[in-house]
Amino acid sequence: MKKVAIQGIQGSFHDIAAHEFFKGEDIELVCCDTFEDLFDAMRKDPGLVAMMAIENTIAGSLLHNYELLRESNLTVVGEHKQHIEHSLLCLPEDSEEDIREINSHPVALMQCRHFLRQWPGRKMVETDDTAGAAEMISRLGLRGHAAICSKHAAPIYNMKVLREAIEDNKHNYTRFLCLCDPWSASEVRGRRRVDKASLVFSVPHEKGELSHVLSVLSFYDMNMTKIQSLPIIGHEWEYLFYVDVTFSDAGRYRQCIEAIRPLTRQIKILGEYEADQH
Repeated sequence: MKKVAIQGIQGSFHDIAAHEFFKGEDIELVCCDTFEDLFDAMRKDPGLVAMMAIENTIAGSLLHNYELLRESNLTVVGEHKQHIEHSLLCLPEDSEEDIREINSHPVALMQCRHFLRQWPGRKMVETDDTAGAAEMISRLGLRGHAAICSKHAAPIYNMKVLREAIEDNKHNYTRFLCLCDPWSASEVRGRRRVDKASLVFSVPHEKGELSHVLSVLSFYDMNMTKIQSLPIIGHEWEYLFYVDVTFSDAGRYRQCIEAIRPLTRQIKILGEYEADQH
């Protein structure tokens, strides 16, 4: 059975993403409170696989996770784009009229602002995890409390679904990365093809250096799907660039990497994997 580390608990969107990515396989979740705990668990057990959120179509990139990934020795072997649908859950004996307090992760609360405006007078309380809010309400028997999370958490924690699809934007997706130890990359990747890569690099702090790299990517027919800059601590106005590229010719991709090496500093291939076409 594959052991998969996630941030959050059973019923969370990380849990859903892990089961979707490894559909048809038996997996055992290793639940971690924070993303730092997730990377600690991976260091202690190289046999673990991880699913980690990296960006959301509304909230944007999870910048700290980029740094955690770069500093680790893990490699990206897959991605999954999960449609995020929020529901309002409560104890079975409660009704909408009973709800006085709504608990959830701050991002989930933000993504349901229009719905929550229709519920004036309710107290909004932030929690560390969407499914964790449902688990807490169930475990403590908190009458009058509701959680915003996935409806998949309802049967797990014996909760009732009051409302479904309460998110403001119906095109709300989170992109998750599948991570593992480089030695087990081929095994975890399985029969999935490789047509996407994630890179990180810096360039000399001189005029036009980044544009030179981007020109080489274009010359070798690399389709850049993502670029994210983060400052290099201790080096004012210098940045690390996180870049995702897709390609149809693996040979051209390899040639491209060798062509940009002399133009970059600290270049690192974070992973090579199959692009999720959703």
